[in-house]
Amino acid sequence: MAIHLYKTSTLSTRNGAVDSQVKSNTRNNLIYGQHRCGKGRNSRGILIARHRGGGHKRLYRKIDFRRNEKYMNGRIVTIEYDPNRNTYICLIHYEDGEKIYILHPRGAIIGDIIISSTEVPIKMGNALPLSVRYSNMEKTKLFQAPTEPEAPLVSKRGGRVIHISFDGQRRIES
Repeated sequence: MAIHLYKTSTLSTRNGAVDSQVKSNTRNNLIYGQHRCGKGRNSRGILIARHRGGGHKRLYRKIDFRRNEKYMNGRIVTIEYDPNRNTYICLIHYEDGEKIYILHPRGAIIGDIIISSTEVPIKMGNALPLSVRYSNMEKTKLFQAPTEPEAPLVSKRGGRVIHISFDGQRRIES
């Protein structure tokens, strides 16, 4: 291991030494610098809106909104604050070694196992496709316009689906 000695250019670097073995960030492909334009300037760079600019430098984190890793368990490793979204995000390690960020599901803690698939238990963090949620209901009646009198309101309680028409009739299906 080599030791790097600083030249004395300021008082704080006098007699300074740093070990040159530096660990690289394993998440470099998930975090990158974001160019923040604007700051009160127009396209020519002239200040047109006063008292804007500065701010703390923020790194942009790539978030996976699609959750395309099907049938693969992922473990929540870290929960971090994302300054670009004013929310918390989770770093997920999948079984195949891939690492992604997702938005933090409420109630999820470090070490929880999440999965995105068509046949997963309904719990915080798991992802289901939208087509699976309404597979046991009548799709034609569910998405009709509410102005039609025969279009029922659908509610789901327990294992039953309740159709309530606008004239007050109830129909319960298991």
